[in-house]
Parts: sequence; structure tokens; C-alpha cells
Amino acid sequence: MILNPRFACDDAVRVIRNIRNDGTYPGEVTGAPLVRRGSVGYVRHIGVFLQDQLIYSVHFLEAGNRIVGCRETELIPADAPWIPNRFERGDRVIARRALAVGGQVAAVVGAVGEVIAVLREPETTTDYHVLFGKRLLRVPEAVLDSPMMVASFSEG
Repeated sequence: MILNPRFACDDAVRVIRNIRNDGTYPGEVTGAPLVRRGSVGYVRHIGVFLQDQLIYSVHFLEAGNRIVGCRETELIPADAPWIPNRFERGDRVIARRALAVGGQVAAVVGAVGEVIAVLREPETTTDYHVLFGKRLLRVPEAVLDSPMMVASFSEG
């Protein structure tokens, strides 16, 4: 099997998902966040894993000057269209509007939920799977706020 790299050494690339330590990054606990989705880095080396996957060593200057291994599917060219997202998996959010499914209100204004997944394509707006109580909803970013944003507005 011949693997043709999409990127070359010194290419600027953007990581399209959060990168966490899978146990191979020294000095960090397994599961620790290493690089945030949307960060730009530079390809320093291209290697092969299990003879069928390209792994790029990418130098992320803004993410603590880290060199992290990334799969090709996790990278896009740095100059490709990109819309950053406000929330990440595990973040608490508040509904700015009532959310309904089939005409039935599933979450009221001010309901607190937890982001379960970030759903995005690089050229479109971001949606999230948000758990409100026992109800999982697909919610556009525009109708969510951070609980801290709401608290700061109500205190001032």
C-alpha cells in the first residue's frame, strides 16, 4: 500500500478537532487537552502508523509550543475556510430561546444544558448536541449562551 501525504513538511495546517493526550505525550496525563480545535501549526515530520495511517508531527506554537502527532483526517490547510466555535464538549450552556420538538417545548428560556458533541463543518455555522435534563437536542450556536455571560449581565 502506497500512502500519499496530503501535506508536506513546513505546510501550515489547522486541526479540526480537539487533540487530547492518548498516553503518548510525555509530561501530561492521559486525556489531558493538548491542542484546541482550530489551532494552526506547521508540519515538521510525516510518519506511518500500522503501515496504513499517516501521522504528521505538527508544531503548534500558540498551544504551548507543542509538537503533537495528528492523523491526516484531523487536519485541513490553514488557509481553508474556518468558523470557530464558542463551546466545547462538557461545557455548560443556557438556552436563549425556548426550544421545541414537534411543537412541544423541550427546553425553556434559561434552561441549563451540557454540550455532548460539537457538530460542525468548516464552512458552516456550528450546532451542538446539548443534553437538557433527559432530552438531547441539536441546537444552533446562536441560541446558546454561557452561564457566566448570563450571570455577568444580570449582576450589572
